[in-house]
Amino acid sequence: MTKNTGALLYHVMKQRRFLKDAIRTAIQYRSGTVAGYHDNGNVQMTETRIYIGLNDSERKEQIHETEEYVKVLKEVCRNYHVAFSIDIEEGGYYHEDGEYTEETSLVLVLLDTEQSITHSIAKDLCKRFHQESVLITEDPIRGCFVNAGDD
Repeated sequence: MTKNTGALLYHVMKQRRFLKDAIRTAIQYRSGTVAGYHDNGNVQMTETRIYIGLNDSERKEQIHETEEYVKVLKEVCRNYHVAFSIDIEEGGYYHEDGEYTEETSLVLVLLDTEQSITHSIAKDLCKRFHQESVLITEDPIRGCFVNAGDD
């Protein structure tokens, strides 16, 4: 079983276990303690985002339809056994030489994923999408799972 907290929580909740027990189990599994768990159901997590531009690094334009890149991104995430979400964003930036570029980017969002796995995913995506680099950001967040049976 993966050490990805999001995947573990999904698996436990899918089996319809009590929510607080699911959170406690996931945190214990991830860290060996109950660190980060709060009695009110909040849990401390790390949200990691990987920003992948879709313009080819040499051609300076997007070669395939965005949906094709999304399929590849989903395949990569399945291969690494991580829970994920994907955002499609439009943006622009300046190159070191001063040239301005606008492009579509995919933003891969991961929760509580080990840094080594995140970096492996980023390197894989960089190669598959023919990028010079991709950007990884990390932020501590507090989450709280709510289900229909909560008072």
